[in-house]
Amino acid sequence: MAIELKLGRFKAAHKGQMELYLRWLDKFERQPGEEAPIGLILCAESSHEQVELLQMHKDGITVAEYWTELPPKADLERQLRSALADARERLERRRLTH
Repeated sequence: MAIELKLGRFKAAHKGQMELYLRWLDKFERQPGEEAPIGLILCAESSHEQVELLQMHKDGITVAEYWTELPPKADLERQLRSALADARERLERRRLTH
């Protein structure tokens, strides 16, 4: 696994850099029986639309944002409730399709 911390906003060029890291790991570090390496790019800010258009998930790359400061407690609680509701919905859909 490769993890890269970016101090600013996500840029499309970060994908190419991570692909290089993953190819290097695959060629020189991957052991027999191991899955292909995956990458995580941590940024202060990202565009979900840009990440989606780059189809980074197909290359085993995920982009996540880190917080430079904590949001107000009410906002954090709202985000957590929303994430839980989304996770429950995905689990229910998966249960219905399998």
